[in-house]
Amino acid sequence: MTTTADQPGPFSSVTVLGLGEMGTALAEAFVRGGHPTTVWNRTAAKARALVERGARQAATPREAVAAAPLVIVNVKGNATAREILESAGADLVGRAVVNLTDGTSAEARAVAGWAAEQGAEYLHGQILTIAPGIGRAESVIFYGGSAAVYERHRSELALLAGRGTLVSADAGVPTLYGMAVHGTMWGTLNGFLHAAALLSNEGIEVTRFLEQAAPSVSALLATLPSIAAEVDRGEYATPYGALRHHLPSIEDLVRESRARGIDHELPEYTLDLVGRALDAGHADDSYSRLVEHFQAR
Repeated sequence: MTTTADQPGPFSSVTVLGLGEMGTALAEAFVRGGHPTTVWNRTAAKARALVERGARQAATPREAVAAAPLVIVNVKGNATAREILESAGADLVGRAVVNLTDGTSAEARAVAGWAAEQGAEYLHGQILTIAPGIGRAESVIFYGGSAAVYERHRSELALLAGRGTLVSADAGVPTLYGMAVHGTMWGTLNGFLHAAALLSNEGIEVTRFLEQAAPSVSALLATLPSIAAEVDRGEYATPYGALRHHLPSIEDLVRESRARGIDHELPEYTLDLVGRALDAGHADDSYSRLVEHFQAR
């Protein structure tokens, strides 16, 4: 079956550039989905298992790009992604490039701008799963860039993640979405692990705590939408949850951590944030007021 960039078809050809752990998982998803899949990697031996499953190995990036209307890139760094794509030369014209390489928003936008200059359509994606999660219904990939590419190749992209979402026409936004998810995750995990250290120090099972404190933990997570709305509006005055009410509990947590010899840097950091906000006259504002600290440059 002959395909073009304008006629992808249900079993259109796909090219995958980069066969690290994630790139291999991406290529495997296309092979399993019945798409003729061409692969390329600097270390050619990494393609062996994929070839055995039915993929075709290209000798050069240019040969790989020329083999399919849809080109998936997953390598270490956007500078490398651009270098590999540059070697395809004029064969990039008319191709749909989906760059799933990690990096910053500025890097994604730079590759998007360069790809447009070469005559390619561009979509940037931020993968929010580890390699074994590729292809699962619950896995998430955020996309930004060409809506035409996203719609035309929706069936192929659906093979990679059940929850693929076009979040913006701006190719840099998906990386910011990914960083926001990770930042929330690390902040939550660090807070929880500090709590776990406190409980363990007393000989309390952390699993028992979670079972018995589940309503409180769930209520905490349920406040995120209201905090988000306050940040979006830039309005922090609230009749509930005033910052001044947080101060005594934070001070207690710091003193308890110190007394037990548990690392107290995290609660002390929080104490400093709240203390400065109170000194600035924000005692009756919501906790969301602290976003201004993180926004400051």
